[in-house]
Amino acid sequence: MNATANDQDSATAKVLGVNGNIVRIEVSGGRIMKNEVAYVCVGDERLKAEVLRVNGDQAELQVFEETDGVRFGDKVELSGEMLSVSLGPGLLGTIYDGLQNPLSDLAELDGFFLKRGRDVAALDPGRRWDFTPVCQVGDQVVAGQVLGTIPEKNIVHKVMVPFDASGTMTVQAIAEGRWRTDATVATLTDSKGRPMRIPLVQTWPVRRPISALMQQQRLIEREFPSQPLITTTRIIDTFFPIARGGTACIPGPFGAGKTVMQGLIARYSTVDVVIVVACGERAGEVVETIHDFAQMPDPRTGGKLMDRTIIICNTSSMPVAAREASIYTGITLGEYYRQMGLDVLLLADSTSRWAQAMRETSGRLEEIPGEEAFPAYLDSAIKELYERAGVLRMADGQTGSLTLIGSVSPAGGNFEEPVTQSTLGTVKCFLGLSYDRAYKRFYPAIDPLISWSRYRDQLESFFKSEVDPHWTAGVSAMHQLLRDGESIDQMMQVTGEEGISIEDYVTHQKAMFLDMVYLQQDAFDPVDVSVPLERQKETFLLCQKLINDEYAFEDKEQARVFFTELTGLFKNLNTAKTDSDDFKRFRKRISELQATALVVDAS
Repeated sequence: MNATANDQDSATAKVLGVNGNIVRIEVSGGRIMKNEVAYVCVGDERLKAEVLRVNGDQAELQVFEETDGVRFGDKVELSGEMLSVSLGPGLLGTIYDGLQNPLSDLAELDGFFLKRGRDVAALDPGRRWDFTPVCQVGDQVVAGQVLGTIPEKNIVHKVMVPFDASGTMTVQAIAEGRWRTDATVATLTDSKGRPMRIPLVQTWPVRRPISALMQQQRLIEREFPSQPLITTTRIIDTFFPIARGGTACIPGPFGAGKTVMQGLIARYSTVDVVIVVACGERAGEVVETIHDFAQMPDPRTGGKLMDRTIIICNTSSMPVAAREASIYTGITLGEYYRQMGLDVLLLADSTSRWAQAMRETSGRLEEIPGEEAFPAYLDSAIKELYERAGVLRMADGQTGSLTLIGSVSPAGGNFEEPVTQSTLGTVKCFLGLSYDRAYKRFYPAIDPLISWSRYRDQLESFFKSEVDPHWTAGVSAMHQLLRDGESIDQMMQVTGEEGISIEDYVTHQKAMFLDMVYLQQDAFDPVDVSVPLERQKETFLLCQKLINDEYAFEDKEQARVFFTELTGLFKNLNTAKTDSDDFKRFRKRISELQATALVVDAS
């Protein structure tokens, strides 16, 4: 039930002290619970807050707004409800703040500068939706089971039994037709005959995984990720694959291309819904993301990318506490769409800012600090967040996935700092961006020598059956070539080209060739920006053949000229449409060039 604490226990509270966004209150005549929503009243303004710590009849709140003007004795309203989000039709294509207030509605109310104390409905209560039931009166249903469907943009939105419903319930009534968002579309009864009304929109606490209670009731089953998330970025899909329903992190220094890469992953990945959480990034970057997503054509649906995207926008200029909450808002929305049997991608940019918000709040609570003043529970908080990703099989046999990719912004590109290290201990794919590669205008600037993916072995059966039987062995061999090339390059820094053999020099040239034509892509070229898995296979096998063949070079200069020309031809091949005249022409010229230096087998 949604009765407030005031209704239940006649609880009242008042402000005792203020420290930044932390407000200490005293409660009398009732109860208060952790993570409960409270409202600090300042004149006509009601500042939304969340209970962080309870100590007897006193509690400490984190206020999601600026606390200017809050004074001793000010009234505090207790809601009796946990910090929650609204789940229902109308989420797609919307831009929210960290507390799920639609920013477009706030802008209409307040103009350019948003006023504090605003609390706007996340979903328009007056909007109407076409509801089609999929069950009948008398049917037995359980938590998470589908009651009806609503067409929403490019997906079928499923209206489900509330996720916290207990036991088997009976459908007493169910409606059909066009209904408002705030309408009740079904009535269920439990084993004792108590009714439960089912609206189109349900709420869920953001800090509680949707799957947790349902797993306890054995209504869903967590599965081992067995399919790759195809991003159409060669270096990721081939060398460092991410499983669909898996976890990955993209750490890198400022200017290394995290935002650009995340945008392309969002656009071209094999997912149904994209959720972008901008928690603490600069406002300019977020505005650019919003503008690009609204204009970008969606290659999967033919519409706009924003039609299957939700943006949670909490920039660095917004309150710190709301920045911390934005991650949980985003992942709860992702879990909701996963429960429908959809594949969801959550991009968090960046978890460093989220951790910094926790550090600031922890300091004001005077908690014992951990390394670099981050809270001692930083590691467990990061693990709890990433563990909410995964693949789930529902009671009806459908599967849904939630893939979580978080970018990390370590100061100075230092991967040894606590947030990066805690993240590395949690995720199964690490795509480390290098400042040196970004400075050389390499894109993506993923360093193949420090990056890794534990999914490569996990997805081996998929690549062997769907791509090539020798795919894994070939990738491992090419990865070793990159390491050998780097070792030779370091030797050349000391001795120069004269200090190495021609065999080592050719190995170095082959490694450079692989790096330039396969690990790099042109983000501005309409063909090379997105490479389907089938073309990745053709390109990789051709690279592998060119590298594994033996060549007869008279000297290092001849080897350099050969590989320089080969690299240029291959880059042109990458930008030519498959099976076009240009593609065939460049393929032929590569074969002709290869024949000029190839060692002829006398046998």
